[in-house]
Amino acid sequence: MEAMLYRVVILGSGTGSNARAIMESEAAGSLGQAQVVGVLSDVDGAKILDHAREFGKPAVYLSAAPYRTKLDDEAELAYIEQVENWAPDLVVLAGFMRVIKRRFLEAFTGKIINLHPSLLPKYPGLHAIQKAFEAGESITGCTVHWVTADVDAGEIIGQAEVQIAADDDLDIVETKVHAAEHELLPRVIRELSQEGSF
Repeated sequence: MEAMLYRVVILGSGTGSNARAIMESEAAGSLGQAQVVGVLSDVDGAKILDHAREFGKPAVYLSAAPYRTKLDDEAELAYIEQVENWAPDLVVLAGFMRVIKRRFLEAFTGKIINLHPSLLPKYPGLHAIQKAFEAGESITGCTVHWVTADVDAGEIIGQAEVQIAADDDLDIVETKVHAAEHELLPRVIRELSQEGSF
Protein backbone atom coordinates (compact mmCIF):
# COMPACT_ATOMS: atom_id res chain seq x y z
CA MET A 1 0.00 0.00 0.00
CA GLU A 2 1.40 3.38 -1.00
CA ALA A 3 2.21 5.71 1.89
CA MET A 4 -0.08 8.69 2.31
CA LEU A 5 1.41 12.05 1.53
CA TYR A 6 1.82 14.44 4.43
CA ARG A 7 0.83 17.80 3.01
CA VAL A 8 2.93 20.77 4.15
CA VAL A 9 2.18 24.48 3.70
CA ILE A 10 4.89 27.04 4.47
CA LEU A 11 4.29 30.65 5.55
CA GLY A 12 7.18 33.09 5.43
CA SER A 13 8.01 36.77 5.10
CA GLY A 14 11.60 37.01 3.95
CA THR A 15 14.53 35.31 2.27
CA GLY A 16 13.07 31.86 2.78
CA SER A 17 16.30 30.03 3.55
CA ASN A 18 14.49 27.60 5.85
CA ALA A 19 11.73 27.05 3.31
CA ARG A 20 14.44 26.33 0.75
CA ALA A 21 16.04 23.82 3.13
CA ILE A 22 12.70 22.04 3.44
CA MET A 23 12.19 21.89 -0.34
CA GLU A 24 15.79 20.79 -0.93
CA SER A 25 15.24 18.00 1.58
CA GLU A 26 12.07 16.94 -0.23
CA ALA A 27 13.85 17.02 -3.59
CA ALA A 28 16.61 14.82 -2.14
CA GLY A 29 14.05 12.29 -0.93
CA SER A 30 14.82 12.89 2.75
CA LEU A 31 11.58 14.52 3.93
CA GLY A 32 9.74 11.27 4.68
CA GLN A 33 6.13 11.28 3.47
CA ALA A 34 6.07 15.10 3.58
CA GLN A 35 5.49 17.14 0.45
CA VAL A 36 5.30 20.93 0.23
CA VAL A 37 1.98 21.78 -1.44
CA GLY A 38 2.07 25.57 -1.15
CA VAL A 39 4.08 28.58 0.00
CA LEU A 40 2.38 31.75 1.21
CA SER A 41 3.97 35.13 1.98
CA ASP A 42 2.79 38.46 3.32
CA VAL A 43 5.56 40.29 1.42
CA ASP A 44 5.14 40.92 -2.29
CA GLY A 45 8.29 39.81 -4.11
CA ALA A 46 9.73 37.99 -1.09
CA LYS A 47 12.61 35.66 -1.90
CA ILE A 48 10.70 32.76 -0.32
CA LEU A 49 8.27 32.92 -3.26
CA ASP A 50 11.13 32.70 -5.74
CA HIS A 51 12.41 29.58 -3.98
CA ALA A 52 8.95 28.02 -4.17
CA ARG A 53 8.69 28.65 -7.90
CA GLU A 54 12.17 27.25 -8.45
CA PHE A 55 11.01 23.97 -6.91
CA GLY A 56 7.73 24.02 -8.84
CA LYS A 57 5.57 24.80 -5.80
CA PRO A 58 2.50 27.05 -5.74
CA ALA A 59 3.69 30.48 -4.52
CA VAL A 60 1.10 32.99 -3.34
CA TYR A 61 1.40 36.53 -2.00
CA LEU A 62 -1.48 37.78 0.12
CA SER A 63 -1.54 41.30 1.51
CA ALA A 64 -1.67 41.52 5.30
CA ALA A 65 -2.18 45.28 5.44
CA PRO A 66 -2.58 47.54 7.34
CA TYR A 67 -0.73 46.12 10.36
CA ARG A 68 2.99 45.31 10.47
CA THR A 69 2.93 42.59 13.14
CA LYS A 70 -0.40 40.78 12.73
CA LEU A 71 -3.14 39.96 10.25
CA ASP A 72 -6.27 42.08 10.40
CA ASP A 73 -9.61 40.25 10.38
CA GLU A 74 -10.11 40.41 6.61
CA ALA A 75 -6.54 39.32 5.87
CA GLU A 76 -6.78 36.53 8.41
CA LEU A 77 -9.86 35.12 6.68
CA ALA A 78 -8.08 35.30 3.31
CA TYR A 79 -5.09 33.45 4.76
CA ILE A 80 -7.29 30.77 6.29
CA GLU A 81 -9.12 30.27 2.98
CA GLN A 82 -5.88 30.00 1.00
CA VAL A 83 -4.29 27.54 3.41
CA GLU A 84 -7.49 25.46 3.58
CA ASN A 85 -7.41 25.23 -0.24
CA TRP A 86 -4.13 23.35 0.09
CA ALA A 87 -5.63 20.94 2.69
CA PRO A 88 -2.49 20.80 4.85
CA ASP A 89 -1.52 18.20 7.40
CA LEU A 90 1.06 20.66 8.70
CA VAL A 91 1.48 24.44 8.54
CA VAL A 92 5.07 25.61 8.97
CA LEU A 93 5.89 29.14 10.07
CA ALA A 94 9.36 29.71 8.62
CA GLY A 95 10.25 33.33 9.24
CA PHE A 96 6.62 34.49 9.15
CA MET A 97 6.88 37.82 10.94
CA ARG A 98 3.31 38.15 12.13
CA VAL A 99 1.58 37.00 15.29
CA ILE A 100 -0.91 34.22 14.57
CA LYS A 101 -4.27 34.92 16.17
CA ARG A 102 -6.86 32.61 17.64
CA ARG A 103 -9.11 32.24 14.59
CA PHE A 104 -6.21 31.00 12.45
CA LEU A 105 -5.04 28.73 15.27
CA GLU A 106 -8.51 27.22 15.63
CA ALA A 107 -8.78 26.65 11.87
CA PHE A 108 -5.64 24.48 11.97
CA THR A 109 -5.63 23.15 15.53
CA GLY A 110 -2.64 20.92 16.25
CA LYS A 111 -1.18 21.49 12.79
CA ILE A 112 0.96 24.65 13.12
CA ILE A 113 4.67 24.60 13.98
CA ASN A 114 7.15 27.44 14.30
CA LEU A 115 10.92 27.67 14.10
CA HIS A 116 12.52 29.97 16.69
CA PRO A 117 16.24 30.89 16.87
CA SER A 118 16.89 30.13 20.53
CA LEU A 119 16.71 27.24 22.95
CA LEU A 120 13.24 27.99 24.26
CA PRO A 121 12.05 28.81 26.85
CA LYS A 122 15.08 31.12 26.79
CA TYR A 123 14.84 34.25 24.65
CA PRO A 124 11.34 34.17 23.16
CA GLY A 125 10.30 36.95 20.82
CA LEU A 126 12.42 39.09 18.53
CA HIS A 127 16.24 39.34 18.32
CA ALA A 128 16.73 36.02 20.09
CA ILE A 129 20.21 35.32 18.69
CA GLN A 130 21.44 38.78 19.63
CA LYS A 131 19.99 38.45 23.13
CA ALA A 132 21.75 35.13 23.71
CA PHE A 133 25.02 36.55 22.38
CA GLU A 134 24.84 39.70 24.48
CA ALA A 135 24.00 37.67 27.58
CA GLY A 136 27.32 35.83 27.20
CA GLU A 137 25.80 32.40 26.59
CA SER A 138 28.21 29.65 25.60
CA ILE A 139 25.41 27.59 24.06
CA THR A 140 22.40 28.74 22.09
CA GLY A 141 20.48 27.07 19.27
CA CYS A 142 17.05 26.76 17.71
CA THR A 143 13.69 25.24 18.55
CA VAL A 144 10.72 23.88 16.63
CA HIS A 145 7.53 24.04 18.65
CA TRP A 146 3.78 23.78 18.28
CA VAL A 147 2.14 27.20 17.92
CA THR A 148 -0.29 28.40 20.57
CA ALA A 149 -1.92 31.73 21.38
CA ASP A 150 1.08 32.60 23.55
CA VAL A 151 4.14 33.69 21.55
CA ASP A 152 6.92 31.05 21.43
CA ALA A 153 5.31 29.16 24.31
CA GLY A 154 3.92 26.00 22.68
CA GLU A 155 5.14 22.46 23.33
CA ILE A 156 8.68 21.91 22.11
CA ILE A 157 9.06 19.27 19.37
CA GLY A 158 12.80 19.46 18.71
CA GLN A 159 15.90 21.53 19.43
CA ALA A 160 19.44 21.82 18.13
CA GLU A 161 22.29 23.27 20.17
CA VAL A 162 24.95 25.64 18.84
CA GLN A 163 28.24 26.33 20.60
CA ILE A 164 29.28 29.97 20.93
CA ALA A 165 33.08 30.20 20.91
CA ALA A 166 34.83 32.92 22.89
CA ASP A 167 35.99 34.66 19.71
CA ASP A 168 32.69 34.40 17.80
CA ASP A 169 31.08 37.66 16.79
CA LEU A 170 27.32 38.05 16.33
CA ASP A 171 27.48 37.38 12.58
CA ILE A 172 29.25 34.07 13.17
CA VAL A 173 26.70 33.02 15.79
CA GLU A 174 23.84 33.91 13.47
CA THR A 175 25.42 31.85 10.69
CA LYS A 176 25.80 28.87 13.05
CA VAL A 177 22.20 29.10 14.24
CA HIS A 178 20.83 29.36 10.70
CA ALA A 179 22.84 26.28 9.68
CA ALA A 180 21.35 24.40 12.63
CA GLU A 181 17.85 25.57 11.63
CA HIS A 182 18.32 24.23 8.11
CA GLU A 183 18.97 20.76 9.56
CA LEU A 184 16.47 20.79 12.42
CA LEU A 185 13.33 21.94 10.61
CA PRO A 186 13.38 19.37 7.78
CA ARG A 187 14.21 16.65 10.32
CA VAL A 188 11.22 17.55 12.49
CA ILE A 189 8.91 17.64 9.46
CA ARG A 190 10.19 14.24 8.33
CA GLU A 191 9.63 12.75 11.79
CA LEU A 192 6.11 14.20 12.04
CA SER A 193 5.26 12.79 8.61
CA GLN A 194 6.38 9.35 9.73
CA GLU A 195 4.37 9.35 12.96
CA GLY A 196 1.13 8.76 11.11
CA SER A 197 -0.40 11.89 12.56
CA PHE A 198 -2.64 12.51 9.55
